[in-house]
Amino acid sequence: MQLKIPYGEGALRLDVPDRRVKAVLCQNAEGAGSPDEAEIVRGALAEPIGSPALRELAAGKHSVTILTSDHTRPMPSALTLPLLLEEVRRGAPAAEITILVATGLHRATTDEELLARFGKAIFRNEKIVVHNCRDASVLRPAGILPSGGALMLSKYALDADLLIAEGFIEPHFFAGFSGGRKSVMPGVAGYDCVTANHCSAFIANRHAAAGVLEENPVHIDMAYAAEKAGLAFILNVMLGPERKVTDAVAGEPTLAHAEGCRRVMERVAMKRETAPIVIASNGGYPLDQNLYQLVKCMDTAEKCCGEGGVIIAAGECRDGTGGEAFHDDFAGGESPAALTSRFLARSPAETETDQWQSQILARILEKRSVIVVAPLIEEAVKEMGLGFAASLEDALFMADAMIGNPKGEEAEIVVIPDGPGIVIV
Repeated sequence: MQLKIPYGEGALRLDVPDRRVKAVLCQNAEGAGSPDEAEIVRGALAEPIGSPALRELAAGKHSVTILTSDHTRPMPSALTLPLLLEEVRRGAPAAEITILVATGLHRATTDEELLARFGKAIFRNEKIVVHNCRDASVLRPAGILPSGGALMLSKYALDADLLIAEGFIEPHFFAGFSGGRKSVMPGVAGYDCVTANHCSAFIANRHAAAGVLEENPVHIDMAYAAEKAGLAFILNVMLGPERKVTDAVAGEPTLAHAEGCRRVMERVAMKRETAPIVIASNGGYPLDQNLYQLVKCMDTAEKCCGEGGVIIAAGECRDGTGGEAFHDDFAGGESPAALTSRFLARSPAETETDQWQSQILARILEKRSVIVVAPLIEEAVKEMGLGFAASLEDALFMADAMIGNPKGEEAEIVVIPDGPGIVIV
């Protein structure tokens, strides 16, 4: 069998005996709908869930803000934004429209990335603002979160007569699902309230998991933030394995998002299969652009990897480790258990940058080993005390040796080509 593992904008391949591959877990692409992506999106906008048509909501509005994903997400904005802009301008031809890039705590999206995401027409002709979570001059108070923290949001969201968000829905390893309310928080929120929302107690909560919204404390804060921001309408798409739009929902944020999550679960819920070795990736670019994001596929792989087993995580990591604090947490030489104890001792207000990702990786490393296939960041991976391999072949050889099976004739393998794209049940 030749395994194909998404990597950057291409793929890595690995030949293994059929008998070794216990399962390849990937989302069900059956019933994906029309091959015409624009038709799918137009259909969702034409039949909004729990809401009047967007053009009706826009009527009489003077200022409109559209929240959109940043460079770390494969949102097909070149397709969706023109349709949203068309709808808004049908209802409010003279409205001032701001496209607000919801970066959350990520670095600023570059002009090159904006151009690639939006296309020339939107990049050159529309007002685009990139959110900066640390810029106090653009943040405004918007209430107290259910978890107790002060909610600070972008003035471009709060001051708009009409707030809209576009995004895509996929499982999220501690928020349950992406999309919907997540465009507001962490998307356009202040640094302190995002870090408090990502506190160690919430990350350790059993309800803060992929595919789970009910009783999820991270989601509850996010839903509150969206309500306080006045988020009135969303357009959320669902993407197939090739990053093509397979479905879409639009309308009232809570209802439309819930329906989108229901549809996603029909395609992504996978029965748990376990093996001593799990090979996983983030589904390629853009989600595999740094090691920080690659923890997402490790989180999925953990559920299929027996204790004492090995997770092989492949990602291009063209953007490096993704965060200095994330790198330094592991480069300091502390054991995973010590790191976990340190994180859990911090209050929500004391949550530090990237702590949540470090906490999840530390949890994984307490009972499993991780080998990272990312030649671009070999030195950083080794500094962090993780296993490194330059190829899938090398990684599998290492994994076999680590579990005491150097010949690799008996150890089974579970393969997860797009870890963040599925939910293990």
